[in-house]
Amino acid sequence: MLKSLLIKDYALIENIEVVFEKGLNIITGETGAGKSILIDAMGLLLGERASTEVVRKGADKSVVEGIFEITGNKKVQNVLVKNEIENNAELIVRREVSLKGTNRCFLNDTPVTLNLIKEVGDLLVDLHGQHEHQSLLRSETHIEMLDEFANMDKPLAEYLKNYDELAKLLREQRELREKESLLKEKRELYEFQIKEIDAVSPQEDEEQKLEDELKILQNSERLLSLSNEIYNIVYDSEDSIRDRLAEVKNKLSELSQIDRSFSESVNESESALALLNEISSQVRTYKDRIDLDPKNLEQIRERLGALTLLKKKFGGSLKAVIEHRKRIGEEYEQAENFSGKLKELNNKVDQSRRSCGDLAKKLSAERKSVSKKIKKEIEEALKSLGISDSNFQVKIENETADNGTESFIIVDSTKYKYDSNGFDKIEFFVSTNLGEDPKPLVKVASGGEVSRIMLALKSILAKSDKLPILIFDEIDTGVSGRIAQKVGQALKSLSEYHQIIAITHLPQIAGLAHLHFAVEKKKLGERVVSSIRKLNDHERIEEVAKLMSGEKITETALNGARELMGLAKN
Repeated sequence: MLKSLLIKDYALIENIEVVFEKGLNIITGETGAGKSILIDAMGLLLGERASTEVVRKGADKSVVEGIFEITGNKKVQNVLVKNEIENNAELIVRREVSLKGTNRCFLNDTPVTLNLIKEVGDLLVDLHGQHEHQSLLRSETHIEMLDEFANMDKPLAEYLKNYDELAKLLREQRELREKESLLKEKRELYEFQIKEIDAVSPQEDEEQKLEDELKILQNSERLLSLSNEIYNIVYDSEDSIRDRLAEVKNKLSELSQIDRSFSESVNESESALALLNEISSQVRTYKDRIDLDPKNLEQIRERLGALTLLKKKFGGSLKAVIEHRKRIGEEYEQAENFSGKLKELNNKVDQSRRSCGDLAKKLSAERKSVSKKIKKEIEEALKSLGISDSNFQVKIENETADNGTESFIIVDSTKYKYDSNGFDKIEFFVSTNLGEDPKPLVKVASGGEVSRIMLALKSILAKSDKLPILIFDEIDTGVSGRIAQKVGQALKSLSEYHQIIAITHLPQIAGLAHLHFAVEKKKLGERVVSSIRKLNDHERIEEVAKLMSGEKITETALNGARELMGLAKN
């Protein structure tokens, strides 16, 4: 819902702020008062192009700002989140046009591009009149309108799931084919590197062990000499430490037999003797294992040299070498088995294309069925709105895909172009005069006719249509009397589901308003300015009566106004 509209220094408007409400908001005013300026300003807010000519004389810039209630409008909220814009219950949209030619756009005070303003505007408002911001005049929206009427959310969701899966598979297919040539180029290199690494077959933790072993082998003679000396001192010499300690232990035993206070010392000497025996045993075993063969030393040096060379070539560490070997091994294996993998993926793509095709065919069948109902209901609605000889058609076409393209789905063994909506291209055609061939709706010239066609379409789509705000300008062009009453009733019925803002000069429409505004032009000094004000009940009656009888309001006109408005005379 559009809660308020602020316009400053725009054309004849100096400074106005309008607070709108739910339901049917009607705007009236004399020709030239500024009603069209108000709609032009709204179009600017929704992303239409701006010119410096709109800046009011004497001002530096024009400002148009709208505050929208967007609670429940998930599409708008998703756009805000995607673009990292503050997402609140209210959305403030602002455009500034400067005499210097600068055009600034803001969403919730965040500077944005004009394209983003337009994207959000398309999700908020349908503006009908001589403006580009009409969803009905963009043929790409016709399929969405049809699907909304047919309540196609569930089958569309199922199709989109398969559509996304096909897109994923096609990406994988492209990447694999691109990789094929690269893999062929690198296959020989990978094969050489694999052989080089595998010839050494490095283990991640072996380098430190080899260095420790090298250190020992490089000092084997010294180690043998030291271990022999230790063994002789501790155990093997005539005056060894073990023999002397055994003698000490025996003497302590004799002392303890005389004085029991030496008992603990006897135990300690036994422990020391056991420890000494253990040391001598370890040293003897160690010295017997010492390798004095220079061939072993050379082998370790060669091994370490081979590992160092691999590290220099493939990453600086054995871990990097091993990871490199794993990666190129997988890619080499992929190159070896490429044909099989590509065939498997191609089969998946083909199956996905057929699944998407089956679902797209079901969507198309449902659309064709619903289009007949839409045709009938719109032609009946247009008849009630004064277009009695209308011929409305929903053209559903499918385009076959070229043999060279990869972007296609398969429907009954035939390749078709497709998108996120299926393989249908839908456009509304209409003729409003007897004997005329239907033409694309986007080529219908009359703004009033387009607005009434949209009113008819929106009336039958009322509950399913997702756009919350509808603005109608020129909807009463070429209508009067009974037809005008029908148009007014259609607008009022539609306002139960949408906020409607409509400019009219017909009392039959103005009399049905929930909220009524009058645009006025006044002379202030040497300038003319436009203003807008909300009318109270008494003023509403007078305004509707004025539309009926002109500037001179008669009692008959007042009574007629009350009757149109459903009010009893006070």
